[in-house]
Amino acid sequence: MYTSKQPVLLSKQDHSTILYYLRNQSVHNAADRQSANALQQELKRARLMEEKQLPPGMVRLGSRLKVRDVETNALLELTIVTPDEANWKEKKISVLSPLGTALIGFCVGVTVNWMMPAGEKLFLIEEVNNE
Repeated sequence: MYTSKQPVLLSKQDHSTILYYLRNQSVHNAADRQSANALQQELKRARLMEEKQLPPGMVRLGSRLKVRDVETNALLELTIVTPDEANWKEKKISVLSPLGTALIGFCVGVTVNWMMPAGEKLFLIEEVNNE
């Protein structure tokens, strides 16, 4: 569940890429499967745009971002990637993972609420770099 009821904003390319991975069973564990199912629902109501039309600070594939766990105040620095590029040691998380699913399509300043394997979490998107 997101704190915002607004639909996510996605580039048409990101939407197609994410659908490809969802359809080709790129989900490897139960937590990712649950998140992928929720992401599929969000994709149905997403607003699709050309990449150059997306507002600055929008989380998309390839975004490097800083997010804060509201409960613990921990700052996470990570990059949102496709499942085949994911590597936790390099701080690259899959868009199909619980955290990737929670963040994709939202922008700087938004707090997202998402069910993680460890329970419900709130994350504040503090910085997004799409260069």
